[in-house]
Amino acid sequence: MSDLNLQSSTIELSKKALANNIEFLKQKAGPGVRISSVIKGNAYGHGISSYLPMAESCGLSHFSVFSADEAQKAIMARTNTDSHVMIMGMIPDDAIEWAIENDISFYIFERGRLEAAKKASDKINKKARIHLQLETGMNRVGIEEHEFESIIQYLLSNRDFIQIDGICTHFAGAESVENYERIQLQKKRFKKAVMKFRSHFDHIPSVHAASSAALLTYPDTLYNMVRVGIALYGFWPSREVYMHLQKSDRREGEDPLKRVMCWKSTIMSVKEVDEGHYIGYGKMYKTIGCEKIATVPIGYTHGFGRNLTNSGYVLVNGNRSRVVGLVNMNMITIDVTNLENVKRGDEVVMIGKQNGHEITVASFGEMSNNLNYEVLARLPADIPRIVK
Repeated sequence: MSDLNLQSSTIELSKKALANNIEFLKQKAGPGVRISSVIKGNAYGHGISSYLPMAESCGLSHFSVFSADEAQKAIMARTNTDSHVMIMGMIPDDAIEWAIENDISFYIFERGRLEAAKKASDKINKKARIHLQLETGMNRVGIEEHEFESIIQYLLSNRDFIQIDGICTHFAGAESVENYERIQLQKKRFKKAVMKFRSHFDHIPSVHAASSAALLTYPDTLYNMVRVGIALYGFWPSREVYMHLQKSDRREGEDPLKRVMCWKSTIMSVKEVDEGHYIGYGKMYKTIGCEKIATVPIGYTHGFGRNLTNSGYVLVNGNRSRVVGLVNMNMITIDVTNLENVKRGDEVVMIGKQNGHEITVASFGEMSNNLNYEVLARLPADIPRIVK
């Protein structure tokens, strides 16, 4: 029973596509720049437990998560004990001991957390590995400039308890040119701050500020580590970032990034519906002739939003088929009138390629008014992820 796939859809992950993306991004980053694979949001919907070992097999060994619970999933999924996990966001004070014991590094963005890290380190007699997150203009979390001196003195007086693994910041929207001036100011502030901290500490292993967008558009922000999320999975942070690329990067018009994910289901039923009848709940869609309607066992509970009603598309037998009628919790109905030989069990692709055609997350997002990030992160964790 445990070997059976009892789910109504599956997500396939392409190791070949990931390897391609890593190679392209390494070329953009250049020598001496480490890639930290961001796996927050269940690895952007790709599944931490499936994606992380695949990424390790492709040569990645540093992984960034948002929270302590994601860090726990990451260390359980890794196959290489040398792979390192870094928490960029939430970790309760009472989980800091656990993080230290498991060699998990974590961001420090306020004095209270730094003191909690020192206390936990003292208790278990092991150094806390920290990354100092500096406020440079994002105005979300981060150590303020007026706090730098007191933080430095605290760190100097507690060298036996705290190990500085890195110093970092985050840019406020590198994927859009409208944030250009803001990012220029952030760059100057961060550079100045890095110089100040380096003047007090002999060795800071990692200095990092760039995400996918900054890696691809602001090469002077790379330092010696970059935190790459969406691009590793084969998606562009924005259309602007893609258009920023030089023609040589586009490989004669071909997209240099390959989509790692393909989300698939199957047709569960096909029936003929006469002209003038409503499909599904309510009066959202009425047949305009004798139409062939197929039912697919996925719905908004699986991440296929209700706002794709009468507007979404899927691929069936290499053809685009429109969603007709209301998207239900567990089912959608699609128009396959013009397709021959459609039958129960035929493959349906919601995101990905089929017979040379593709439904991209970008097009999926445009249909649903959601960003790539949101569409991916909403895919339920219990959909099986299969590495190909």
